[in-house]
Amino acid sequence: MHKLVICTLALASLLPASAAFAAGMLTDSKGMTLYTYDKDKGHMSSCYGECAKHWPPYAVHKGDKMGKDWTKSKRKDGAMQWAYDGHPLYYYADDKKAGDAMGDGKGGVWHVVKE
Repeated sequence: MHKLVICTLALASLLPASAAFAAGMLTDSKGMTLYTYDKDKGHMSSCYGECAKHWPPYAVHKGDKMGKDWTKSKRKDGAMQWAYDGHPLYYYADDKKAGDAMGDGKGGVWHVVKE
């Protein structure tokens, strides 16, 4: 157990302040879980309209900086979305508090990013 905590803390220290692995899952700086979508095509998002209402993209804000394995993906509307290891990232609207991961496995196509 102690090794897992130490390992998680060590990994978190390598990530930028705006994202970290918490409880083995990639989260934003507020501890909200981030997800990937199997239907995305490469590093391009396939989640728009109703999909994006339930699965809001992890938006890039001016001045945001991320570390290795992070890229910015342009959405059809011109907005920028963070991608990790080439996969666009999303929130799940039904996750209400830090650490919630209610979207994991939804429809067999939504997955938390795990370390």
